[in-house]
Amino acid sequence: QVQLAESGGGLVQAGDSLRLSCVVSGGPVRHYAVAWFRQAPSEEREFVAAINWNGVTTYYADAVKGRFTISVISAKNTIYLQMTSLKPEDTAFYYCAAGIQWRPRPTSAEYYDYWGQGTQVTVSS
Repeated sequence: QVQLAESGGGLVQAGDSLRLSCVVSGGPVRHYAVAWFRQAPSEEREFVAAINWNGVTTYYADAVKGRFTISVISAKNTIYLQMTSLKPEDTAFYYCAAGIQWRPRPTSAEYYDYWGQGTQVTVSS
């Protein structure tokens, strides 16, 4: 059974940086497409970024493009989300998700079979 565990969330100020980590167990990362989603209170879960198993192909939501970077270290079965120039509107619970197939437009939560419990990111103004 594949399990994902996020860490790295916290309270930061606008303009700060933060790095989230997602450790995948129960299967090597190279077999999956992995993504980050986020959900703010009273909002729907939204796509943030995705990376293919090869660690080369990435896809970003327009809202984070140029500020967030997704990466993978297969040897550690770990996916990272480096977040810079954080804004108060980035405040949300961030989830890591894994799917068995890469999609050309990997933004739908339905494409992902496994989910972590999430980590809270709060950005103060």
